[in-house]
Amino acid sequence: MSLKKTIEGKMMKNRYKFSRPLSEGLIKSRLNRFVMNVKMNDSLLRCHCPSTGRIGCIKFTDVPCLLSDHENAKRKTSCTVEAISLDRKNWIGINQTKANSYIEFFLRTGQLRKMVGDVKTIRREVKLNKSRIDFLINGSCLLEVKTPLTDIGCGGEKPKKFISFERTIRHMNDISGNRGKRAIFLLCFLFNAKKFRVPKPAVQEARIVNAARRAASKGLETWQINLKIDRKGVSLIKYFKLDLF
Repeated sequence: MSLKKTIEGKMMKNRYKFSRPLSEGLIKSRLNRFVMNVKMNDSLLRCHCPSTGRIGCIKFTDVPCLLSDHENAKRKTSCTVEAISLDRKNWIGINQTKANSYIEFFLRTGQLRKMVGDVKTIRREVKLNKSRIDFLINGSCLLEVKTPLTDIGCGGEKPKKFISFERTIRHMNDISGNRGKRAIFLLCFLFNAKKFRVPKPAVQEARIVNAARRAASKGLETWQINLKIDRKGVSLIKYFKLDLF
């Protein structure tokens, strides 16, 4: 067996598998924060948009997408848009609410040992001060996951719309500086993203950059993970520690 087939087989075995394969469609428009019009076969469907904020600089006109079916017949939309493609080759996951399920899978299957060591226990949604932190691992490691989508398709262009960072700043403040516990801020990209670099802060970004610098001085670690999504599931591409400051 070739090395390529061996690697591909290992990735398939260690991947997060969807209960049913995703379907392909074509986004015709985004009606509002919650709903997209998607053409699938000869039908135009109202589909749920799982990311209610801005998704990069994308104009949603004839954008290829992957859809998951809703099992709940009472839902107002028939499907959820899980991923989009800007080049008709590679998929970019946009379902930020699913990211924690993917991360938990890779934690439990031992694929993130370089970051957290051997995982024995995992608690989700742990209350800490005024925040709820995504994971407490082995009772000693706090892990907060963020799934950035704001720069997708911008090509270096500065977003025109103001983005609120209040929740992220609060999480940084609450997670850092806890005695006896490691604190990790994990930037989760549902595509093969470039290494994250701190942007030169504009007025609207200065507060979060300063908050991140203060948290790092208190011991907060920042890591990046890139995941690959396709019709059948999600696999790990790579992950690494970031030295931002």
